[in-house]
Amino acid sequence: MNKSVLARLVVFAFLTLTGVTAYGDGLNGGDTAWILTSTALVLFMTIPGLALFYGGLVRSKNVLSVLMQCFSITCLVSILWFVGVYSLAFAEGNDWIGGFSNIFMRGISEDSMSGTIPESAFALFQMTFAIITPALIVGGFAERMRFSSMLIFSGIWLVLVYGPITHWVWGGGWLGNMGLLDFAGGTVVHITAGVAALVCALVLGPRKNFPHAPMPPHNMTMTIMGAGMLWVGWFGFNGGSALAANGDAAMAMLVTHLSASAGALTWMFCEWVRYGKPSALGAVTGMVAGLGTITPASGFVGPAGGLVIGLAAGFVCFNATIFLKQKLQIDDSLDVFPVHGVGGILGTLLAAVFASSSLGVFSGQGYNEGMTMGSQLVVQFKGVLATGLYTAVITYVILKFVDLLIGLRVTDDEETEGLDLNQHNERGYDM
Repeated sequence: MNKSVLARLVVFAFLTLTGVTAYGDGLNGGDTAWILTSTALVLFMTIPGLALFYGGLVRSKNVLSVLMQCFSITCLVSILWFVGVYSLAFAEGNDWIGGFSNIFMRGISEDSMSGTIPESAFALFQMTFAIITPALIVGGFAERMRFSSMLIFSGIWLVLVYGPITHWVWGGGWLGNMGLLDFAGGTVVHITAGVAALVCALVLGPRKNFPHAPMPPHNMTMTIMGAGMLWVGWFGFNGGSALAANGDAAMAMLVTHLSASAGALTWMFCEWVRYGKPSALGAVTGMVAGLGTITPASGFVGPAGGLVIGLAAGFVCFNATIFLKQKLQIDDSLDVFPVHGVGGILGTLLAAVFASSSLGVFSGQGYNEGMTMGSQLVVQFKGVLATGLYTAVITYVILKFVDLLIGLRVTDDEETEGLDLNQHNERGYDM
């Protein structure tokens, strides 16, 4: 064999084994491959995962409208992220908002780096987070908001709520600088989506005949398929948030799986005790509660901590759902606030407990220098409070603006007919 060819093969093998490629200084091939894979997994969570999960939960006359909302939000957010929201979230700015240096993805080329991965991969990965967050809110107003109103609301909400809060936590803003622990989006994704969904449910009011007429899911098979896709996709959601193919990513995936399993079983047994029978809907909802609750803590806690967080998620979110729907009679159609909002709050606070390195088998990786469990809990509480209050106020203002502009809600007759026909002139099913 030619010596020069042999030398090139040796160099190539060395670079491959060490995770370094020739495309740029500091680029790690393993990290890049993992983030690209995680990006596909997180997009898979929204379409088809969340779309099918939500689609099966609504009545058959509205299934197509929910699928359409998730699909169109994916397209809308992708364009807005490119135009400027990525820059507002991650470009260098101040404590409150990013600058305009990355408007239209300016400055991002094949050679641009973010740590050990291309910046284009980082921007795309974060785009998938931005997509699923307003898509989650759909569950709060399902079956009664006009499609045009939904698009305008989602676009403005992304710019005014998601962009700034992402910068606060992950983009060099004040909450991140304070030391807030949010590994994969307890505040950025779940608290913002949950609180916004609650405000939407309150502003729009309940669906016609709620709570007196039963409104069961029309297709649990579809819902369970979507739930399975969410579970698989969440490995990219939490594991990918390590932004590297390393031990943090592996541990995040392990505790994510344990929390989802514990959440599903706990919710199922709570139903069994309260109603005499466990339901498939309860099992998958508990699974989602476990996934959402472990999200902020996933890179900071150990396996036993992940298990306890899942148990807590199943019990707390189950009772929050009953309290919201039966006691307060608030029609958060698909339980976004009690599952994602309450789960995000619970997980953000419990991250301060189980990140401790002094809890034996329940220990995590420990706190930042100078932090104790008490001081970390104070930081976590401030993060929850700031995120929740800001989201609630701005969401309310956006809804009122859209209502004044074109109106929010379909008419009673349109709601009775179903959104599939009167908003899209199509049927989800044509038997």
